[in-house]
Amino acid sequence: MTLLDGKSLADTIEKQLKTQIDSLKGNGVVPTLAVILVGKDPASCAYVNMKIKACERTGVACVAKKLPEDITQIDLLQIIKDLNADPQIDGILVQLPLPAHIETKSILEAIDPCKDVDGFHPFNAGRIFAGIEAFAPATPMGVMSLLEYYDISLKGKNVAIIGASNIVGKPLASLMLNAGATISICHILTKDIGFFTKNADIICVGVGKPGLIRADMVANGCVVIDIGINRLENGQLVGDVDFDAVSKKASFITPVPGGVGPMTIVSLLQNTLLAARKQKIEKIQKY
Repeated sequence: MTLLDGKSLADTIEKQLKTQIDSLKGNGVVPTLAVILVGKDPASCAYVNMKIKACERTGVACVAKKLPEDITQIDLLQIIKDLNADPQIDGILVQLPLPAHIETKSILEAIDPCKDVDGFHPFNAGRIFAGIEAFAPATPMGVMSLLEYYDISLKGKNVAIIGASNIVGKPLASLMLNAGATISICHILTKDIGFFTKNADIICVGVGKPGLIRADMVANGCVVIDIGINRLENGQLVGDVDFDAVSKKASFITPVPGGVGPMTIVSLLQNTLLAARKQKIEKIQKY
């Protein structure tokens, strides 16, 4: 069994990004990410802080907008409109989930697709689905990078994806389908998840349920990508896979923490750098 070490790979990519960003800065270009946090949800605050620190490590300028829980949808839309119009801002990220009184779809659709470094805008989602270059959501992008680094081919492989969210499951399915895999997507209404996982060469799971994938649900030699993250009552962080048992059968498996999580953050930075290149360099070169 080989651990898919996302932490180590993310550190390597960060160093590469820093070199590229330092070079851009020498030419007067500073990649800049705007991060919007609404309210004080502890998990959201922790994720935003990790993203800000990653920006600091790589040299990405970060504009953090921490907004009150009761901000109106109209006011939030105006902030996004202003960021869309700001030529210094290359990427815009709205930390999810948003409070119940705000319609998430409307907020995500309001972001300029050219600055949608989270890859959630329908424009980018559609391009990913069609196999056209676009900003991919950071977690699926991180999974793909991890598989590529460890030379795990998707061509002709049976893949079971557990979780059908717009953020992870659906875009990951599109990326893997485009890479030549045969995809099964399981969700809350799927009657027998084990049927799909037992016949899968690669299993990806991210639903937020500890121990969901057991050893009797996987085939020998399978690749297991655990995207879930859960905090147990004793404070321990675990994924959605029974790691101790499943790792005895898997050929490759991601740890939690230290697997997909770090790759998600570094993928966001890669998208931000790409956005900066497109908006601040390619635009200039056209004129």
